[in-house]
Amino acid sequence: MSQQPTGPEQPLISHLLELRDRLLRIVVVVLVLFVGLYIYSDQLYIFISQPLQDILAKLPEGSHMIATGVASPFLVPFKLAMVAAVFLAIPFILHQAWAFIAPGLYKHEKRFAIPLLTSSVLLFYCGVTFAYFVVLPMVFGFFALAAPAGVAVMPDITNILDFILKLFFAFGVAFEIPIATFLLILTGITSVASLSEKRPYIIVGCFVVGMLVTPPDVFSQSILAIPMCLLFELGLLAGRFIKKPETTAEDAEDQA
Repeated sequence: MSQQPTGPEQPLISHLLELRDRLLRIVVVVLVLFVGLYIYSDQLYIFISQPLQDILAKLPEGSHMIATGVASPFLVPFKLAMVAAVFLAIPFILHQAWAFIAPGLYKHEKRFAIPLLTSSVLLFYCGVTFAYFVVLPMVFGFFALAAPAGVAVMPDITNILDFILKLFFAFGVAFEIPIATFLLILTGITSVASLSEKRPYIIVGCFVVGMLVTPPDVFSQSILAIPMCLLFELGLLAGRFIKKPETTAEDAEDQA
């Protein structure tokens, strides 16, 4: 079976025009989603900040969210709607990227690319979901209870949004560990045996990341570190099934 790229060669200007068209499609989709989400941006903010509001409701009277910036009541919903639009458009963005690069890929590369793209999106969404339902209630509860006696907890809405988005991004990226592990093995940068030998160091690294991202207590660190370790083992397991494609005469000729 030929391992040559399946698409015909095109001049540079054709590639640039196609890239422009696909970028425009992405921008249009993101803007359409943004307009729809901005209409409900207040409800959207209430939804993502609900774990904090549940904690504040249990605190003494006077503990509530505030807006310290003059433009915060407008900018915070605007930023949230834009980020949420990009977040929801990720499958479409990746589809456009795939359609642009697919003609230049070999058949054995396509065989791996589609499952990797799909699983990476699902894992990122799983990481964000885990952060929202498990991590945020725990983190907000820790910070609220850590306040000194007599101090009213009144977090700023801008800081709340920035903190939540950073946490979403951190856990979304952390859940990509199986994909990163699989790609390292697939490309030959490392091997299953080598990663297995480095397992103790990787576990320590997971707990260090957990310490930096989550509140400074062992339980909170473990909430992130343990899933990271399990996801690393999942990537290692998937890496054991990798079979290197045979190099054909055409591939060797291309590399020469």
